[in-house]
Amino acid sequence: MKSALFAFMRSMLSSLRDLAPIILVIGFFQLLVLQQPIDNIFSLLIGIVFVVMGLTFFIYGLEMGLFPIGEDMAHAFARKGSVLWLLLFAFALGFGTTVAEPALIAVSDEAAEVAADAGHIATTEEAMESYATGLRYTVALSVGCAIVLGVLRILMNWSIQYMIMGGYVIVIIVTSFAPKTIIGIAYDSGGVTTSTITVPLVTALGIGLASSIKGRNPMLDGFGLIAFASLLPIIFVLLYGIIF
Repeated sequence: MKSALFAFMRSMLSSLRDLAPIILVIGFFQLLVLQQPIDNIFSLLIGIVFVVMGLTFFIYGLEMGLFPIGEDMAHAFARKGSVLWLLLFAFALGFGTTVAEPALIAVSDEAAEVAADAGHIATTEEAMESYATGLRYTVALSVGCAIVLGVLRILMNWSIQYMIMGGYVIVIIVTSFAPKTIIGIAYDSGGVTTSTITVPLVTALGIGLASSIKGRNPMLDGFGLIAFASLLPIIFVLLYGIIF
């Protein structure tokens, strides 16, 4: 019990150390550059404590739950020897963790409002909701396909650098045909997909899979799935803008 409590306190101090640069930057610009007092300092301190505790619990949960289950499932699929089930799981993992991502929902809703204000879609609630939902499911679909592509790369031992370079060549080509109003949204979609749930699970899947396959190096082959998860949403959203 004491050892677990000590480990938790050490994790909390580590979280506070990680947040310290952000706190110092905000304090520096607020007090020395803007020269304004910090309002509601007590509420701010309580908020910082909550953030430190939340980050600590989150990291603890990753180490205890998400990372182990991701690696264990990768090992289990490798032992099962069914490529089809592995690819189905990879797609479901990418799609499921992305479709409910809060950052993606926020960006989709904001994009729908901007598109309505610019006159590209109707200003009705139904039209904006339809646009935002379509955008969100397009991104989720792209992440599912990206994880499948990343898993295939590990299985087939494909070279990641050529795949990534080829992907960005496609991005450049599709960008030249896409409406200007969708280009910024498409490029930002590649960032909002790397969520706090997707990243640890997908990373654990890649490392576990590379560790289970003979001739694969987890350090060389286990990473890179997140790169695909950031690349394919750009292409899919650009195509979404061209089609719709």
